[in-house]
Amino acid sequence: MAFRNKNIVIIGGSSGIGFATAQLAYQQGATVTITGTSTATAQQAAQLIGNVAAYPLDITDEHAVNRFFNQLTAIDHVLVSAGGTKLGSLFEGSVADHATPIQLRLLGNIHVVRAATPKLRSGGSFTFTGGLSTDRPVSGAWVSGIATAVAEQMARVLALDLAPIRFNAISPGYTDTPMWTNVLGDNREQVLATVAHTLPVKRIARPDEVAQAVLSLMQNKSVTGEVIHVDGGARLV
Repeated sequence: MAFRNKNIVIIGGSSGIGFATAQLAYQQGATVTITGTSTATAQQAAQLIGNVAAYPLDITDEHAVNRFFNQLTAIDHVLVSAGGTKLGSLFEGSVADHATPIQLRLLGNIHVVRAATPKLRSGGSFTFTGGLSTDRPVSGAWVSGIATAVAEQMARVLALDLAPIRFNAISPGYTDTPMWTNVLGDNREQVLATVAHTLPVKRIARPDEVAQAVLSLMQNKSVTGEVIHVDGGARLV
């Protein structure tokens, strides 16, 4: 039980990579707290995982983030998996719509770090969520590229500024999560199959494979300021 007696908080733990990480951490003995976009989604996820605490949370709301962490006791590790993306031209939709994913990874990460740090035990860590579009810009995905770059660079900078607290980022590529249904709609299966064919590994990653990398970052006390890519080699092609 690698994470026995460890308290892990997963922001955005009700679906996708966050949910998979919560499951894996719980299976490895951790005491897990997850958040979701609503009470219902958070509690539904918690019931599927096991005996975990679940709360609704909007991490762009600083006061809500402070209230959330104030009710917790000591924390060992935090994963910020809340995110999302938006496709489209710079001139499509409103500026506010485009700004939301960026605010989640900029303001959201800042709010979480400021509120959680006083609760963090010695040897603790934060893991942010970046993404493939930081290294491989995709036409129409400019919002995603900026947002993921923010998260990854924040991990590097804070690893220096707030040492010895460890900060890292996970950079998933195309992963089989509900997010792609929201982004691609009915074209999801066709698009992901086409992408899989282009990858060196010829398959799309599963959420639990990304979760394994997240837990490795939490566990390895000599790793900080790193961005770990779990993208099937997408950056190479």
